[in-house]
Amino acid sequence: MPQIEYFFTLVSPWTFLGDETLRKLAAENGASIRHVPVNLGAVFNETGGLPLAKRSDARKALRMQELKRWRKYRGIDINLEPKFFPASDKLAAGMMIGAQNDGKDVGEFAHAIMRAVWIEERNIADTDTAIDIANACGLDGQALADAAHSPEIEAQWQANTEEAISRNVMGAPFYIIGEHTLWGQDRLMFVEEILAAGG
Repeated sequence: MPQIEYFFTLVSPWTFLGDETLRKLAAENGASIRHVPVNLGAVFNETGGLPLAKRSDARKALRMQELKRWRKYRGIDINLEPKFFPASDKLAAGMMIGAQNDGKDVGEFAHAIMRAVWIEERNIADTDTAIDIANACGLDGQALADAAHSPEIEAQWQANTEEAISRNVMGAPFYIIGEHTLWGQDRLMFVEEILAAGG
């Protein structure tokens, strides 16, 4: 079974725009997804990327045009300027890692967190909100929130980030399938080709 190693941040619109398609491609091709939430700011610091606030006006304008194009193409009515953006995804990432440590599939939870930001105008940095989202996905939200800032889970989030940097991840979403590295949800057509060829 091929595996898609999926490096991402939960507050990226690009990650959200591609997430449903990625999960569909994995299911159709019998592939598993390894969800790897990372500290994207730390990744940018090592790879030359800039957070949105520090980008030039020209880059910001192009980003907005591209978001509108991809919103229409994917048929996902995201809010391009959500109320709670940027919001820290550290709590939600920690909860995801805790759920993974418990052997849970976190795909639905990751998607629900992203949907909360980009469609539902919810603040994922708020503990009660994150707990509610986790509970709605069949997880024990309170237990995950309690554990999210433990030294062990914080160390794992840092290890995820260090792994991303060591494997030349430069942004989000970033997919690794065997020897293939692909940056951006606009590369999902190539993910599909790679999976169809057996990974």
